[in-house]
Amino acid sequence: MRRDPTVPVDKTALVVGASRGLGLGLAAELRRRGWDVVGTVRDDAGAVEALGARVERLDIADGEAVAALRRRLGGVVFDLVFVNAGIQGPAHQDPAQATAAEIGELFLVNAVAPVRVAQAVFDLVRDGTGVVAFMSSDLGSVSGNTDGYLALYRTSKAALNSLVRSFAAGLGARRVTVLAVHPGWVRTDMGGGHAPLAVEDSVRGIVDLTERRAGTLRHGFVDHRGRELAW
Repeated sequence: MRRDPTVPVDKTALVVGASRGLGLGLAAELRRRGWDVVGTVRDDAGAVEALGARVERLDIADGEAVAALRRRLGGVVFDLVFVNAGIQGPAHQDPAQATAAEIGELFLVNAVAPVRVAQAVFDLVRDGTGVVAFMSSDLGSVSGNTDGYLALYRTSKAALNSLVRSFAAGLGARRVTVLAVHPGWVRTDMGGGHAPLAVEDSVRGIVDLTERRAGTLRHGFVDHRGRELAW
């Protein structure tokens, strides 16, 4: 899908994890609305290139790769940085069975690395109207945990939410809106084929949300419809 040439481009987004699923859907929706997009991928870049987006290679778990990405981005100014990254972790989801390697990978990829990427490119985010958003999950709500489902995964997302709040609390004089976003239960590789929500519907709501919240400085944990969620 190419950008509609009749729509003027005046906004730029960085979508981290754009090769497939929600990340690719976000990149496509932003391009449809006339945004310039830089999309990062680990391997397959074909789908992102087909959108007419700039493609950058990145493994978010690799700190040196994150630093190299920042150098390659140079002086680009981003109106939106959306970090879309996550793994489900071990199939058993049992803390008693999990190895140190499994726990380390899960928390690095789902919680620490997304914030580290945002910190690395934060100086490129437009002051005043810029938005930094992270793909979270309603499973990351500590107060909403009533069944223990996907115990390790949901704990990693709760850790992400806590780091997102710390990130927002440490902005200092910078005027940037920070969001943790629950995309809904979406038909992706992780969400499964029985999920009720199509990628296109989820990302349409997410982009609407980020555009509405730009410039408000209203940080929060919200779903794809903009509804506030309990931390």
